[in-house]
Amino acid sequence: MPPDLHYLSLDEVARRLKERKLTSVEASQALFDRIDTVDLKLKSYALVTRERALADAAQRDAETAAGQSGGPLHGVPIAVKDLCDTAGVPTAAGMAIRRDHVPTRDATVVARLRQAGAVILGKLQMTEGAYGVHHPTVAPPVNPWNAAYWPGVSSSGSGVATAAGLCFASLGSDTGGSIRFPSTMNGLTGLKPTWGRVSRAGVFPLAQSLDHVGPMCRSALDAAIVLGVIAGADPADPTAAPEPVPDYAAEIGTGVKGKRLGVPRNLIGMDVDAQRAFDGAVTVLQRAGAQPVEVRLPDLDEAAQRWLTLCGVEAALAHEATFPSRRGDYGVEFAGLLDHGRSVSGLELARLELLRARVKGELDQLMASIDLLLLPVMGAAAPSLATIRTRAPDSIAARLRYTAPLDMSGHPTLTLPGGMTADGVPVGFQIVGRAFDEAGILAAGHAFQQSTDWHLRRPPL
Repeated sequence: MPPDLHYLSLDEVARRLKERKLTSVEASQALFDRIDTVDLKLKSYALVTRERALADAAQRDAETAAGQSGGPLHGVPIAVKDLCDTAGVPTAAGMAIRRDHVPTRDATVVARLRQAGAVILGKLQMTEGAYGVHHPTVAPPVNPWNAAYWPGVSSSGSGVATAAGLCFASLGSDTGGSIRFPSTMNGLTGLKPTWGRVSRAGVFPLAQSLDHVGPMCRSALDAAIVLGVIAGADPADPTAAPEPVPDYAAEIGTGVKGKRLGVPRNLIGMDVDAQRAFDGAVTVLQRAGAQPVEVRLPDLDEAAQRWLTLCGVEAALAHEATFPSRRGDYGVEFAGLLDHGRSVSGLELARLELLRARVKGELDQLMASIDLLLLPVMGAAAPSLATIRTRAPDSIAARLRYTAPLDMSGHPTLTLPGGMTADGVPVGFQIVGRAFDEAGILAAGHAFQQSTDWHLRRPPL
């Protein structure tokens, strides 16, 4: 086995498994050995399912030997955020109140991963209820690039584990930026699909109309492979869209030649590192054949500021059975969000829905004139832990400016690494597409990564 097996791409691991140059048991055991040492410090896993995973890996190897294959992930070890139900395995969603919750069925996304042959290594740590802060009883995951920096939330464990070579890909969820924040902070390629592209059945909600489930990987190609497995209609989730699922991996080489790339010139709050990554992305994509078009971004600040209230209302509904009746089981910050949600009037909620409709309409209008839209992930490219502890509403809204409105509108967006800070922390940017054009943004991301090596850099572990 190569000494850097844990850092191979998902695509490469799948190929080696298929060619019988590697076994699933070997790959899984190598990752468990690494988890046993590296994750003592990083704390990315909430639960490791070693015995079950090795049994599944042995079964995958037997199937390979018999000339059988379950699909594109056959034998590939991955992990999932701990809000995705796993039959017979606790699913806590980062919450003390749910630590003994053991589902009897897999979430649809987990079932589809298994059907494609994936081996599930365990459940990845996350913030309480998928909001912004970990429960007081949880030790937060540590950024593997620099422990003084934010690892991103709420899919913090997914970001850290995938970046640190503790799984070959992971699933995250994004309600206000929770795939994109940990992806950019950990140097990953994270995909927030179009709302409805991926089933949410069996995924514990933060705010159902804002929640998106998607892959967190080391490359656009890996994300395309995983999305092709988990996307599609689902009888268990009536909101899962019936649109056909393209072969994203097969289409990833189509590139960006002739594509109109929207480049906003009214970005605000940008620091030097975020601006450098943004400008570099424009240059690389233009060289790959994209046609930059200067555009004006609609005002997203009100949506970013009001997202918290909309999220709070839906979160209060999701926790109606246990909050406030079991307030003591909740952390102070998450309880505050639920209290806020419960206090919102019907009139205020109606105003929020009108705001949301306006934002979606304005972004739809903008996207109708271009093929792709380039955005930063955050104006401040890489917040430190000291900075992120500032929980004032204005600072939260500034952080959400370029992420939360796209959860409200449901547009797909791909986050890519595009630089490094002086402190050795990755910097990302995002490519936004029209509804259900995941193939287009994945192809753009792949074109960028064919000309750069940011996604090939690994943390100093």
